[in-house]
Amino acid sequence: MLSKVLHVFFIALEVVVLFNLLIVVHELGHFLAARWRGLYIEKFGIWFGKPLWKKTINGVQYSLGSIPFGGFVALPQLAPMDVIEGKADVDRARLPKISALDKIIVAVAGPLFSLLLALFFACVVWAVGHPVSESDLTTVIGYVEPDSPAAKADLRAGDKILEVDGRHVSRFFGMNDSVVWAVVRSEGPVIPFKVEREGKIVSVDVVPRIAETSGWRRKSTRQVMISPAVTPLIGEVEKDSPAANAGLKPGDIITGMNGTRIFNAIALVDQIEKHPGDELTLDVRRAAEQLQLTMRPVLLETEGAKKPRIGIRWDGSGQMSLSHPDPVEQVYHSITSTLQTLGAVASPSSDVKLQHMSGPIMIVRIYYMLFESDNGWKLALWFSVILNVNLAILNMLPIPVLDGGHIVLALIEGVRRKPVNMKVLEWVQTACATLIIGYMLYISFFDLGDLLGKNGDQKSPRRESPASTKATPAP
Repeated sequence: MLSKVLHVFFIALEVVVLFNLLIVVHELGHFLAARWRGLYIEKFGIWFGKPLWKKTINGVQYSLGSIPFGGFVALPQLAPMDVIEGKADVDRARLPKISALDKIIVAVAGPLFSLLLALFFACVVWAVGHPVSESDLTTVIGYVEPDSPAAKADLRAGDKILEVDGRHVSRFFGMNDSVVWAVVRSEGPVIPFKVEREGKIVSVDVVPRIAETSGWRRKSTRQVMISPAVTPLIGEVEKDSPAANAGLKPGDIITGMNGTRIFNAIALVDQIEKHPGDELTLDVRRAAEQLQLTMRPVLLETEGAKKPRIGIRWDGSGQMSLSHPDPVEQVYHSITSTLQTLGAVASPSSDVKLQHMSGPIMIVRIYYMLFESDNGWKLALWFSVILNVNLAILNMLPIPVLDGGHIVLALIEGVRRKPVNMKVLEWVQTACATLIIGYMLYISFFDLGDLLGKNGDQKSPRRESPASTKATPAP
């Protein structure tokens, strides 16, 4: 019990440290640029809330807050940020005026530091490697759910997907060039698929399905209900089970069932669910050997209930490999995926809406899940590349309060040759800050819904790709 608590504690600590590092480095960029350009720096704080420690050095109040969530730098000459940072302790009217160029440099420095941190993490990922699952290396369909849009369009297990909605695809999951993202961001009534089947190119049109969701959950996005080809690799064999008695062993790969080739463990799961009393003949690959083993499912204890199974657990990690992606390529792909997401959200015909964005709760949850897995710190570094790029680009949006808004205001000031009226600026900054805080609460509401419950429209656990877990229950 103690070891479990310590395990959770250290994972949580890793998440807090890494998540806060991203934000603090961003703010450090603003801080150093402000020092360089001679701006008055009122405060530089790590974390928010009531200060646990604070000290004034060379006119700057440094502090450590009680809420472990990011940081801030207070620059009264840049723009009023009272709603976020608290009321300034100085009279802004008495501070020296700064040029529009100085404001732009200071505003740009934050996103620039985020990009530099992303590049640093990308270099580390390039050096140590990025664990890659089979779904990241294939577009072959492993399983088509019965009565699904894909099944009705005659997509089949074993088909290699070449294009979705006119876009080339190179992997199943993720953002850039992936099957799932191409489906989600499509906008037409049908989604054209181009697949390779037995050496021939076949084109099919799939009518996507959007499952119904309850009013307090994120709306479902488009689905065609297919899973990637993932090696059905056995992780564990239960004692005295049909699988053990038939001779199955951990590390065996099931390649066929009753004379039919299978590309994903889900096919075997479904067969047992639909025909629990039928005898199974499994084609098994064990190192260089090819075996045929026969067994019949029996009722076995599964999550507090008796279910027909043969007594194995899949190795959810599948056949993993280690990739060493080019650092510049990592950053470039993160930039393009972020821009594609923003484009999808902005499109009125897209099913991707603002509610589908992830907030701090979801980001922390993803970090926790990554750290829990094998080679979790490598995956966390890889995710940090994406997150830093997200932070940089989102902050460059031309919205007051964000860095992009400061740049726009500075450009307006440069054209008018005088600053924007301070009272107007305070009103605009406060209004936009309120909207952004409200939006973060809105997103956090959906994040909590995902954390505490499970959407009925999402695929059930047995139909999820097992790439992210070590060992998942199976037949």
